[in-house]
Amino acid sequence: MPYQSFHELFPARAAEETRSIMLEGAERSDSPLPEGQYSFLEMFCNERGCDCRRVMFYVVSDCDEQRRVKAVIAWGWESRHFYRKWFRSDDPEMLATLKGPTLNVGSPQSKLAPALLDLVREVLLQDPAYVERVESHYWAFRNKIEGRNIIEIKRRRSVLKKRRRRRV
Repeated sequence: MPYQSFHELFPARAAEETRSIMLEGAERSDSPLPEGQYSFLEMFCNERGCDCRRVMFYVVSDCDEQRRVKAVIAWGWESRHFYRKWFRSDDPEMLATLKGPTLNVGSPQSKLAPALLDLVREVLLQDPAYVERVESHYWAFRNKIEGRNIIEIKRRRSVLKKRRRRRV
């Protein structure tokens, strides 16, 4: 699955809605993360026909003048059942990786990556409005990739399935 930045397709929206967290020494004295701003850049699969419902957060920081990626964190917001069906596997390790959040295997990770993963779990994913925003970014991205309104197509399919069930 090739991933592409949400910012590439929606630069204005991404500039407004990309989540950043500012860490200051007094509030995180026990944290291994240095003070600074950490931005969570969203990447989504750009493969046509894919419906993985996952995001890769590329975490960068202003502590690094070169803004190198500090962590790549994968997260899927759907249920394990969804990923079992989508991936066609019952492998618990694979399902845990698909669901996440987890450090993405095969991506560059800095020594700060485990602490950034904790930050995602403890702060970002605890915010229902942010989770909803990531999902809306995913659907906007998918619609752009597919060239049609995926949400409307899925809604219509769901209505048709319900009608078929009632007839039986």
